[in-house]
Amino acid sequence: MAFAENLSIVFTGDLVLDEPDGAYWLAGIAPALRAADLAIGHLEVPHTRRGAELAGDVPAPGAPPENLAAIAGAGFAMVSLAGNHIADCGAEGIADTCEGLAAAGVAFAGAGSDLVDARRAAFVERGGRRIALLSYNCVGPEAGWATATTAGCAYLPIATADGSPVAPNSPLKAMTDAAREILETDIASAREQADIIVVALHKGLVHTPARLAPYERAVAHAAIDAGADVVVGHHAHITRGIEFHGGKPIFHGMGNGCVVTRALSPGQSHPARAEWAERRKRLFGFEPDPAYTLAPFHPEAVNGFLARIDCAEDGRVSVSVIAVDVVAPGRPVLADAGRGEEIRAYLEKITLEAGLPPIVIAADGKVRAA
Repeated sequence: MAFAENLSIVFTGDLVLDEPDGAYWLAGIAPALRAADLAIGHLEVPHTRRGAELAGDVPAPGAPPENLAAIAGAGFAMVSLAGNHIADCGAEGIADTCEGLAAAGVAFAGAGSDLVDARRAAFVERGGRRIALLSYNCVGPEAGWATATTAGCAYLPIATADGSPVAPNSPLKAMTDAAREILETDIASAREQADIIVVALHKGLVHTPARLAPYERAVAHAAIDAGADVVVGHHAHITRGIEFHGGKPIFHGMGNGCVVTRALSPGQSHPARAEWAERRKRLFGFEPDPAYTLAPFHPEAVNGFLARIDCAEDGRVSVSVIAVDVVAPGRPVLADAGRGEEIRAYLEKITLEAGLPPIVIAADGKVRAA
């Protein structure tokens, strides 16, 4: 199909803006976001000053509501919401976040007042095309999933290895038939109104370099097979490999788009967060760099990137990455030439280490199958 204009879309991973002055923390990547026709990120936490703390995961505090305007100002026009923390301040937190995004002019998908609302696609028009965004949580906790009558996030049921309820650190084993049916139903519905469909999946193994969980490729492939044009993953807080399925790109993990928070740092007063900061070191075998007070993640998490697709007038799509360096105390900035070369090599390496088909990333960031 031919279109009247070219179109560029840029994607980021998790956005956690707990600190004041969100515009400052986003300024290092904002030029690349604004240079695209459309920028899409994943909003990890509720932006609210109210709500009851959700049990079932290490609860995130509500982020400053005014940072939603900073997200819009940095260039984001769409965000996915389905994840393991969006319900951490309950139904009120979800309502405040959705209302704040709407007021800021940012379209959103993946959470809402009930399951129908949470599964509803978001749409925007750019470059003569209509783009749909669908967003799903694959990692729990089940307490944060929307139901027919309660607020929460959209989800894809993934089978656990031991049959236990799904939680963010569960040993998740396999995609279910129910997950495939959800993708097929929602993507078919979105296709009636959209030229391009983006599926955002909150998935994977947190704080673990390269490795993909057993279900990850299956669920991403299922989205493409059902008609998605691009799949974007997040949740792991470290970048993952890139693959092509049916000629369409899958970014298995976008890492941290911009994460600046004290909720994950050692030595805090909140018991559950303090316990997690210590347990995380034992579970994943790393000690955070003390300079990264607002982003105490795996040392390799400093290798960040933005994903970009360019859709030509004749319908052809090219894929590229924009290297991002995460500098202390956790601020993402567009990488200089030296770091850019390192990050591109890192992405090629972890793609292979994950057992994915090899890719080649050129000096200009263009990505192709090897």
